[in-house]
Amino acid sequence: MLTELNKPSIVKHLLSFISQLFRSKQGPAAIRYSIFLLLLVITFNGFNVLNSYVGRDFISALEQKNSKSFFHFALLYGIVFIISSGIGGIYRFIEERLGVLWREQLTWRFTESYLSEKTYHSILNKKGIENPDQRITDDVKAFTTTTLSFILLFLGGVFSAVSFAGVLWSINPILFFVAILYAMIGTISTILLGKDLIRINYNQLDLEANYRSDLLHIKQHAESIALTHRELRMSVRLKSKLKKLVTNFKKLISVNLRLSLFTNSYNYFIQIIPMLLIAPSYMRGEIQFGVITQAGLAFTTLLNAFSLIVTQFQSISSFSAVVKRLQSLDTAMEESIKTVKQREQDSFHLDEIIFDQFSLYANDKSMYLIQNLNLKIKRKERWLITAIDENTKLILFRTLAGLNKENEGRILKPNRDEVLFLPEQPYLPPGRLRNVIVPTFLANTIPDSRVMKELKFHNLDTLVKRLGGLSALKEWDDELSLAEKFKISTIRIQFAKPKFVVIDRPTSSVGKFEVSKVLKNFHSLGITTIILAKGEETALEYDYHLNFGHFGKWTLNPLSPFLKEN
Repeated sequence: MLTELNKPSIVKHLLSFISQLFRSKQGPAAIRYSIFLLLLVITFNGFNVLNSYVGRDFISALEQKNSKSFFHFALLYGIVFIISSGIGGIYRFIEERLGVLWREQLTWRFTESYLSEKTYHSILNKKGIENPDQRITDDVKAFTTTTLSFILLFLGGVFSAVSFAGVLWSINPILFFVAILYAMIGTISTILLGKDLIRINYNQLDLEANYRSDLLHIKQHAESIALTHRELRMSVRLKSKLKKLVTNFKKLISVNLRLSLFTNSYNYFIQIIPMLLIAPSYMRGEIQFGVITQAGLAFTTLLNAFSLIVTQFQSISSFSAVVKRLQSLDTAMEESIKTVKQREQDSFHLDEIIFDQFSLYANDKSMYLIQNLNLKIKRKERWLITAIDENTKLILFRTLAGLNKENEGRILKPNRDEVLFLPEQPYLPPGRLRNVIVPTFLANTIPDSRVMKELKFHNLDTLVKRLGGLSALKEWDDELSLAEKFKISTIRIQFAKPKFVVIDRPTSSVGKFEVSKVLKNFHSLGITTIILAKGEETALEYDYHLNFGHFGKWTLNPLSPFLKEN
């Protein structure tokens, strides 16, 4: 287990997550909370030491039947308890506040990386980082809470060891050495008995997430499953996953059983060992009776400080699995972002889209879809792209958008904000309609009247008013038809004013008249429009027609009279 936990990469990520918290905008508050917690840990341990002496004299007064001393120490005992309880309550409050602060910072850091550079797409179904959504939510929560708890336990253990080592040594030095030896034996035995827990816990988290993912899939595709009667197929799939989950959980129970048998025995013997070693001194009259209780408290506290691995092993193993899952996700996202940025840097071109010796394969690499394409698409041009095979257009669209890597040669193009894509099935995110239509960077510059004017131009103003206006908050992807989503998407593109827009098979959503209207509108704004046509398409309003035939062959025809003459 320690081998897994102490792998340099895991420790590096653990320290990195902590340092990122202190460097973030939440850092100043996190530092303040951390200082308060450290002071409270020191204060709390100081009161525990004081409590051991008050408790010793309290028990001794009881054993000696000294009523005056008994009530005096009982009052002092009560005061110490009240102060310790107050410190404990404040300590818990600050620990939880720091935990929430850290969870907020780390969750957003992962979320930003997940959304950056299309990482959510590039790591999709990548082996070893399944269920990133669960890792960003549940695992981050478990990580921040448990890490903070372990750090405070460790600090508390250090101060307890320092504080009570002197107390125990003053009572009986042999007790001190016995505590260290007993803790060493317990730690080594616990590691040997529970070494498989990290792997099993890691698998359990993934298996449970996979099962939950399939249940979510059924919810999302309920109508399709019902129409196609695929319940039996889903039942077989879920049963198989549940069986694997249960089998792994049985392994977890078995390891926990042998670990619990040992740790329970270990904890029980802690209570009797100091009594066995210190009782003879009391029987010889060398110490007071209260010293026995003080020795028991000091021995137990010191041993707990040295036995964190024994007492927290199951939590540590679960925690290690969480750290590994977050580490693998973080590493994968960093690599994806770095790769995409490098690819964009290598393919950047200011004002043109250039295909340089570009070849595109089918998904199974069995044949060329496009072979040795060399051309330039310049500003303010209108391009019509057709193909015998519909799959060619789809894969080309995905490749232009950076979602497909099965190609040779290069595509040079402007940065992502200058090239926008409108897929065959337009997507509108949930939220207020105005925020869906108006790009974020233009939010305060475009008045509602202008938005409504564009909606009216596309005959959508009445619909919008019926749905609650521009402030309406809905799931727009479910609320609107394909045609309505297409029109709203084109309005958004019009406001964004990119250099290039690539539209995939627009006649799947709207008629040719609407396509023509959009084409003219974009052309008047100086936006180069590239349309991958579905079936036959009139070529009268385009400057170029690029057609892909069989076996990767292609032809390029200039269409406007001016281009033909030149």
